[in-house]
Amino acid sequence: MYPDSEILFPARSIPELRDARPGQSWRQFIEHLAHAPETSEAVLAFSLMMIRLGNCLTCDLDSYRASLGCTRCARRTLSGFKGSDEALMKRFEEARAEVRAYLQGNTRTQL
Repeated sequence: MYPDSEILFPARSIPELRDARPGQSWRQFIEHLAHAPETSEAVLAFSLMMIRLGNCLTCDLDSYRASLGCTRCARRTLSGFKGSDEALMKRFEEARAEVRAYLQGNTRTQL
């Protein structure tokens, strides 16, 4: 196993994504998440968003992405995202709504 590779996006990588996007609002958002517990709704939602953006479910240990490690792969994913920071925040809010529904017991929500 590569030293920084995990099965899914790890919350420990969040602080390293502070400079992955140019906007000040992005930096503030990451700072907020970096100080939140790993089990918080916001961190879980961010991880879900990153899993989807980076296609973590299709990564395997023999892949180039795995050789980069999760943090570096996430940085590449965010810097290559063609939308705005606002578009990323919209995706985050959608993931947060899914996490919230799941945590409240709504079994019809698919994570």
